[in-house]
Amino acid sequence: MDYLKYAKYIDHTYLGQDATSEQIITLCDQAKKYKFYSVCVNPCNISLAKKCLEGSEVKVCAVVGFPLGQNTTSTKIFETTEAIRLGADEIDMVINVPKLKGKYFDYCLLEINQVKSSCDNKPLKVIVETCLLSEEEKVFACELILKSDADFIKTSTGFAKTGATIEDIQLFKKIIGNKKLIKAAGGISTSQDLEKFIEAGADRIGTSRGVSLVTNSFIGNENKY
Repeated sequence: MDYLKYAKYIDHTYLGQDATSEQIITLCDQAKKYKFYSVCVNPCNISLAKKCLEGSEVKVCAVVGFPLGQNTTSTKIFETTEAIRLGADEIDMVINVPKLKGKYFDYCLLEINQVKSSCDNKPLKVIVETCLLSEEEKVFACELILKSDADFIKTSTGFAKTGATIEDIQLFKKIIGNKKLIKAAGGISTSQDLEKFIEAGADRIGTSRGVSLVTNSFIGNENKY
């Protein structure tokens, strides 16, 4: 099986709090080599990643409100504006999970749309942390994303107890269809998993295991994110 054909789905990710400049440079070099869609980094690493990827087609994705999502809306807006200024091509924002679980629809919708308005027309992915949600809350999250200006619903930060599941992607696809995009992230461990998530409806895959997933090998320097 040629898993390299799935490289274009991958946001090659390193969000660990111990991520060094050398590791970000390696992340970018790998992304260029395998032609991943993007690298996903913390905001402090946007400028470095942008410099490393200069001249390539690989984009820079930055996280906002990460990993808990319980920043104020104004803080998330500032983070987004700053990330775009530094060169981010996409934003992955963590939703306020307690507000989502409490079904504060207006609060969540306004926050998403205000962050999207700060994205300078760049794609916005909204992380809903599926492992913390009931089935009913997952349906509510899909309805929220459908109503919002966001471009993607994203399963997970990779910092909670579990990450994406096939069942969650299937549920999202059933409700959202082709009206919004879906990103699966966290805990996608094998090349076979990668294929299954894409077949289930994921439009993007967030993983630090990008190299091993597209080469069907283990390279020994991956983490769970």
